[in-house]
Amino acid sequence: MIRSTAAAAFAAVAAFVASPALAADGAQLFAMQCKLCHQAASSPLAPSLAGVAGGKIAGRADFNYSPGLKAKGGTWTDANLNAWLTSPAAFSPGAKMVVNVPSAESRAAIIGYLKTLK
Repeated sequence: MIRSTAAAAFAAVAAFVASPALAADGAQLFAMQCKLCHQAASSPLAPSLAGVAGGKIAGRADFNYSPGLKAKGGTWTDANLNAWLTSPAAFSPGAKMVVNVPSAESRAAIIGYLKTLK
């Protein structure tokens, strides 16, 4: 029941991910919550997120991902990005990222912004 309610809430918010206003909100949230670690180029701390939306999970050759994330496979779909931002440790036990984004609206905005990074 909780899972279906959460999925419905995410679907409602994700419907607006393509909105330029939401991507602008996502850029602001990214600057406040993500940019400290995720820079334009990968660093030992975190990978660059350019091209992450739709890209392979643990797909950057210039970053050493956790074993769990390397083994995860697949691509960064909206659902995977949402699950990752909700709880990196639940998505991939042993994940290096410890910051989560509790708000579904904030996650959708950040995902919208990530889609603009090429």
